Amino acid sequence: MRFGLFIPQGWRLDLVDIPTDKHWSVMRDLATYADNSTWDSVWVYDHFHTVPVPTDEATHEAWTLMSAFAAVTDRVKLGQMCTAMSYRNPVYLAKVSSTNDIISGGRTQMGIGAGWYEHEWRAYGYGFPSAGERLGRLDEGVQIMRDAWRDGRVTFKGKHYQVDDAIVAPKPLQDGGLPLWIAGGGEKVTLRIAAKYAQYTNYSCNAEEFARKSQILAEHCRDVGTEYDAIVRSANFNAVIGSSESDVKERLERIRARQVSRAGEAAVDAMLANVASPDSATGTPEQVVARLQRLRDLGCEYAILYFPEAAYDRSGIEMFEREVIPALS
Repeated sequence: MRFGLFIPQGWRLDLVDIPTDKHWSVMRDLATYADNSTWDSVWVYDHFHTVPVPTDEATHEAWTLMSAFAAVTDRVKLGQMCTAMSYRNPVYLAKVSSTNDIISGGRTQMGIGAGWYEHEWRAYGYGFPSAGERLGRLDEGVQIMRDAWRDGRVTFKGKHYQVDDAIVAPKPLQDGGLPLWIAGGGEKVTLRIAAKYAQYTNYSCNAEEFARKSQILAEHCRDVGTEYDAIVRSANFNAVIGSSESDVKERLERIRARQVSRAGEAAVDAMLANVASPDSATGTPEQVVARLQRLRDLGCEYAILYFPEAAYDRSGIEMFEREVIPALS
């Protein structure tokens, strides 16, 4: 099992009370820490407005951070979980990500999905198309990016996107272009898109759902003629690690106290219920190993961890590195 680390960027109220002029140093230092540790990758979210509710707290832009991390790290892969296809024209996104791959020395990943956060869609003037249209854009956009990275030029005439001999130079350093992480568990469309194009998938960390969606992905792979075993399956996990159950509880209480100062108690409690759910990587190291082991046994080869306290306290990350990663790697 390989492991990725989310860098706090404000989206989940994870930079509260840190002065804005210190945000970059916090994010940079965590990225370079991961670069010098056992993590395979670092990740950010592609969002503009905070959760669990929109607030005026900072949410730093994903692809700007990709370039910044590319310049200050040397080893870790760089990803977004996940870029919303409709937020950027796909051939423009191919250009942006190719430049990022050059800066990083060939370490950039493309996490891509259809997008879901209606409030920010409408606020930024994108409307909010139907799920069918958003998924159609995802399918066409992935084809455009793949062709642009491979050939350096792309022409495409689709229902949602038209591209006329667009030049994408330089091409990415990685042969064939950036690895595609197609995120989402939609069984009829998203997983079929993943079967056609993905090197990685990313869906539920619930064991039963993970097994079901893996089976459906395998069926789609048979239908479209791709190799199921060549696709790495991943999942995201919220993580609050403590030396004891009381330590975990105290950490969760500190997180809650920061977040309720910016969002209502009901909304924060709902979000933290997910952080502490039985499907999360929250608990003592022994509990977390057991939960991740179950997913690994079902074929989850890659876990991406989100630590809500990362900007304030690295001790949970360090405990995970000492006691969880060696048991599963």
